[in-house]
Amino acid sequence: MPSEARSDGPPRNENAATAPLAQLQLDGSAVVHDLTGASQLHGRGGYGTIGEGGVLHLDPLETAYLCEMQRLKVEGLDGSARDFRALLAAAHGRDPTFEIRFLVYRDLRQRGYVVLRGPPPVEFSLLPRGGTPSKTASKWWVESRSERVPFSLAEILDHLRQVRSARRTLLLGIIDEESDLTYYRVREVTPQGENRPPSEPAAAEGFDLGDRVSLFDPLSVTALDETEHYGSRVGSRLELSLLEALYLGRERRISLRAADGSGTLDLRRFELGARATEPDLPLRLPVYRHLRAQGLIPKTGFKYGTHFRAYERDPSSTHARYLVHVVPPEWSAPWPEVARAVRLAQGVRKQLLFASMSPGSEAPTYLHLERMRP
Repeated sequence: MPSEARSDGPPRNENAATAPLAQLQLDGSAVVHDLTGASQLHGRGGYGTIGEGGVLHLDPLETAYLCEMQRLKVEGLDGSARDFRALLAAAHGRDPTFEIRFLVYRDLRQRGYVVLRGPPPVEFSLLPRGGTPSKTASKWWVESRSERVPFSLAEILDHLRQVRSARRTLLLGIIDEESDLTYYRVREVTPQGENRPPSEPAAAEGFDLGDRVSLFDPLSVTALDETEHYGSRVGSRLELSLLEALYLGRERRISLRAADGSGTLDLRRFELGARATEPDLPLRLPVYRHLRAQGLIPKTGFKYGTHFRAYERDPSSTHARYLVHVVPPEWSAPWPEVARAVRLAQGVRKQLLFASMSPGSEAPTYLHLERMRP
């Protein structure tokens, strides 16, 4: 389930008067010299790192959070007390993105997780509830984002591959303009289906009608529609999209003729006309071909605002599992646009895949985003 929890301010802490004292450093971190307090914060909550002599070193996020939760008193190098507002203002002055990271850190801590700093470029390493830094391996690596920062496919894929090499799962925490949080699990997947091409290719004639291709021969219509699930039946004929017709033409499954049947069309000439009608055809065709090779049955995703809906089995007896949106490798988009697409897909119980074909690659990369509650 998605997370839409709001923060209602710091909880009451009856032990605020006995909270350990920390000395603030110039970079916003803090040092706790009280050995008992340091041991409690580190041992029970996994905060900070123990240094020489048993002192506890807290990073700026930990310092601000513990101060807000009234579990830490903070004083500057001059001995003056610093409250949470002063810490937040100073942190913002050093780093304008601090508040975004703090909101994600705070939310995860409020959910009971131990949150550690992750290896760059990952911001946080998330331990399971009840875990300790010295004994428990992290499962999630978490990154924070403002909804105002565009979604970058190349950046996300680069981070995802580093996360996967460490056998972790990437979680994105997106902060909206009202400081609400939405979490997305990010994975690279390889979709697969159970449909397989026939052993014997069927020869068929398709008639070019400008923005689609029609088949009239009953045997060809039956083979391509009922067995292989191409196109759409309209009366007794089969209507193919330009993409399907081009794919089948390249596979030598159909030959193309002019609408009046006067002559056979050169496939290259047909492709040029198809590209003029659908300029994104070169972008979509390699993904379509790969989906077919994976045993999936791609159909138009127009009703869902995507390029394809993809079935694992016969579309007449099952629902599509995937919605596939094809984008170039350098694609970026506003987060509200991405959030809308993910929510729509999950609302109809489908997986949204952003498919991208890099130059020289043999197969597309499929990125799956899923709203979830950590």
